[in-house]
Amino acid sequence: MDRGWPSPTPFRVSAVVGVLLVLVLTTLWLVPGSQLVDRTAMEWGEPREQVRSTRSSSPTASAPAQPTPSATPSTTPSPELPPLAVREADVVVQAEGWWAWAVLDTRTGESYGSPNMMETSPTASLIKSWIGADFLRRSAEAGRKPTAAQLEQVRIMIRDSDNDAATSLYGTVGGAASIKRLISICKLTDSRAGTGWSRTLLSPRDVTRLAACIADGRAAGPTWTKWLLGEMRAVRGSGDFGIRKAWPAAEQKTIAIKNGWVERSQEQETHVNCLAIGDGWTMGVMARYPINLGYDYGAKICQQIAQQLRAD
Repeated sequence: MDRGWPSPTPFRVSAVVGVLLVLVLTTLWLVPGSQLVDRTAMEWGEPREQVRSTRSSSPTASAPAQPTPSATPSTTPSPELPPLAVREADVVVQAEGWWAWAVLDTRTGESYGSPNMMETSPTASLIKSWIGADFLRRSAEAGRKPTAAQLEQVRIMIRDSDNDAATSLYGTVGGAASIKRLISICKLTDSRAGTGWSRTLLSPRDVTRLAACIADGRAAGPTWTKWLLGEMRAVRGSGDFGIRKAWPAAEQKTIAIKNGWVERSQEQETHVNCLAIGDGWTMGVMARYPINLGYDYGAKICQQIAQQLRAD
């Protein structure tokens, strides 16, 4: 028996060559950077870079490539609000007694004022602006139209600061209960009812909130707000003083106001208070000082403060 290697045949030679060819092709396929790989990829219509990116960034070859987020995403800047006719300033007033002031930007809700702007003082006739608003809103809510006589009461109470009209309407709206509604509806934080309408206690900060409440319709309601603001712009006679006098005459009638002043013999003080509603802003000033100085003294305090807060 022959124990050596079998003699080669054509079939055996072809088989060995085939195996070697498969091994060579497999080796070329696995070698990084092989042109065979790139050629195969391009035949499937994928650019070389995309194939590499997909494979290196995805857990599976079938998952699509994810876009790279921008390092600084673009944002649309919010439009700037136009400047107001008032501005924040360091206010200096040489005056006797106590005084305080506040301003509210009704567009943003931001407020600023003197360090004591949260201290309260009796309002005197300034509170008539709320009494009128409360009466008008409650009438509309009850489905009642005020009579001509009642509207005249509100008109002379606002324009001429008529005290008899104020006393009558204050009783109609429930007295101190009306002030509780004021605090609730207008979101006041410092104020409270007093003994009678003229001794209602408000702070300058809350005066600006009351003014904003009138301006945006919460106080008088949608039916009567425009009418009430018209009456407050039409204040006349001895009640036309203070904040809006810091503006040129042509602009003064665009600013709604309600002032209050009284001589308190019990305290031997004069109390003067000023409320103003402008375009996008409200202002409140309150003052107490020796009774012998008269109400003009307080009117000038309101005006001097407004002059320093008025934007040039």
